[in-house]
Amino acid sequence: MKIFGFIHALLLLNFVFVVRTDDPQGPPDGANRRSNVAPESNLRKQIAEDDSEENDKSSQETLNIYSPIKLVKAPDLSQEKDPQKVSEMLSDILEKHSKWIEKMEEEIKEIDNENPEDVNAAPRELTPEEIEAHNLYENAMYNLNRTNPNREEAYLMMERAAKMGNRRAQAQFAWFRFLGYPMSNIDLKFAYDTFKKLADEGFPEAHMGLGLMYATGIGVNVSQAKALVHYTMAALGDNSWAQMALGYRYWAGVSVASSCEKALDFYRRVATKVAAEVTFSGGPATHRIRLLDEVENSGMSSGILDNDLIEYYQLLADKGDVQAQVGLGQLHYQGGRGIPLDHYKALQYFSQGAVAGNAIAMAYLGKIYLEGSENIKADNVTAFKYFKKAAELGNPVGQSGLGIMYLQGKGVPKDTAKALSYFTQAADQGWVDGHLQLGNMYFSGIGVKRDFKMAYKYFNLASQSGHVLAYYNLGQMHAIGLGMIRSCPAAVELFKNVAERGRWGEKLMLAHQDYRAKKPKSAFMQYILMAELGYEVAQSNVAFLLDKGDIGLFRDHTEELVRALQFWSRAAAQGYSAAQVKLGDYHYYGLGTGIDYETAAAYYRMASDQQHNAQAMFNLGYMHEQGLGMKKDWHLAKRCYDLAAETSNDAKVPVALALIKLQLLFKWESLKNSPLGIIFHLDENIASNWDLYLITVLTLILGFTIWLMRPPQQQPGGAPEQRQQQPQPQPQVEQERNARVPPEEEVQ
Repeated sequence: MKIFGFIHALLLLNFVFVVRTDDPQGPPDGANRRSNVAPESNLRKQIAEDDSEENDKSSQETLNIYSPIKLVKAPDLSQEKDPQKVSEMLSDILEKHSKWIEKMEEEIKEIDNENPEDVNAAPRELTPEEIEAHNLYENAMYNLNRTNPNREEAYLMMERAAKMGNRRAQAQFAWFRFLGYPMSNIDLKFAYDTFKKLADEGFPEAHMGLGLMYATGIGVNVSQAKALVHYTMAALGDNSWAQMALGYRYWAGVSVASSCEKALDFYRRVATKVAAEVTFSGGPATHRIRLLDEVENSGMSSGILDNDLIEYYQLLADKGDVQAQVGLGQLHYQGGRGIPLDHYKALQYFSQGAVAGNAIAMAYLGKIYLEGSENIKADNVTAFKYFKKAAELGNPVGQSGLGIMYLQGKGVPKDTAKALSYFTQAADQGWVDGHLQLGNMYFSGIGVKRDFKMAYKYFNLASQSGHVLAYYNLGQMHAIGLGMIRSCPAAVELFKNVAERGRWGEKLMLAHQDYRAKKPKSAFMQYILMAELGYEVAQSNVAFLLDKGDIGLFRDHTEELVRALQFWSRAAAQGYSAAQVKLGDYHYYGLGTGIDYETAAAYYRMASDQQHNAQAMFNLGYMHEQGLGMKKDWHLAKRCYDLAAETSNDAKVPVALALIKLQLLFKWESLKNSPLGIIFHLDENIASNWDLYLITVLTLILGFTIWLMRPPQQQPGGAPEQRQQQPQPQPQVEQERNARVPPEEEVQ
């Protein structure tokens, strides 16, 4: 009967909407108002445009759900001048709708009588096998969500639970087979069949899987309409991935009309869940590595520490180097840079540093004991002791730690005045937690007078250090307009930033590990999932892998280039300058699209103006030089070349060569305009191929020069006559006598 009530209300709203839209008084300017267009026709048109021929049948079945609802076209009442006729027409419409609703009531009652449900019946008891499958699923999920998960063990438990019939395990196992990790090969048919079966039963995770497959065309034909339907169903089931996918689509206008408010709603839901899970440590760090940057800038560090360097730091720490101990402790405490998050190892390194009197080590020991972890029990007394020692040495981490303990009353009586004092001391030294907590106090009016402007100031300072909660609080203020003018775009940007810092962000690192392990297909599947969620890094990496052509999931490389163009476009729209340059290259060379020099120049100019990309500046210079997509202008070409050299040292050598060429062109042009220029008009064939003739002449001159400069060939023996003509060495006495003879006497 809940369904009946919902349909009843929906029909009444539909009637009110029809009557209200067609105002009996007509438009104020007297123009004819257009009657409402049935939404069914729009939906049919959208699906017809998005679906392929193979999906037309299923699309028609989808539309059949609208068949019981008869859309009554409202008359154009603005043309009626007689109020009595208008009233009669409205009465007729109301009577028709009332009869229709009564008929629907009877049909729904018949359905309820045919399928009675006892809402008060006790839930069915689970069988021992179902209990075992449920426990296996819960243990597998716990293993996956641990600080250091054992993915292989979780995979095996999930597989057993799925085979035993656990629906949630089946959905998760289908994701394993779709992504190809951690121990499975990619099986798209298995994933699709499982998703389809579970989606029919209403599982949000299965709807998300189908939405991803239809959106990307992996395993099925592309259908953005079906993708949108499945994403929406999953989002209604509170699936965070689907909410992010819809938030990105409405934010960027991907296959839907751009809507900032809808994007704000979806992103805020996910950001709220992420913010609620933020720990005192801030959670594990996630490095966003662009594969294109790794290839083109091989000298640039990706942030991942080399194993030899880690071993070197460990050796220094074992020898008592305090800085190495504290550094390794921070790496294990936060995780990232190739080092797994491990609070127990962090505790060991910080303990060594604290013995040596290091204030940072003491402060971080306080953070570890204040919050606790999987294998470290929380201890407020020990945490307060270490925070106190660090604060006495002037450490801002210790000061903010004491402030939190006094603010929340952990191990000490609540004292907002002391908390405010410690937070202020930490903030004065630029510590991010001090800024964040001061912002919270001013925002909530705890211990101070509520002041949204001061809260915004401190949240903004904390956001500059990348604190997730600072982004979230700023997003809330921008979304509501607290202490500032409301800004939906700013709120969406902030909530998107928070949402992308959820636990699922680790898939970026897993995908990069698979790529380094020569498993491009598995890396691609994980990257394309994150790309659909709106991660710019994942979008550029998907485009990079498609551009290389190592995936093997599509018909040929031409299709891969078309898809790569799409993801380069999405990454470029989020401000990635290298993607903008790639878009220019694709339109310049006709990769995945037709050759279009004007569009190529537009993308190069975008990367040059917005991101000061040296490659884009150089390309613009060349296009100005050749007159491709724009008017030939050697002065502008030189300006672009000079800007490229000023922007990047790597561009200096190519720019120098380009400027030499440009100078030669200037000389050549001046020569053509001189009296000697008549020779260029003798024969059009010669004039049009002058560069080939010039290269030939220069080659002949170079060959003749090399022939003249060749070394003389020495013969091993020589002729007998030549050997006889060689002077014989004189005896030593004869040489001395000749040396004593004066030149005059020798002549005589």
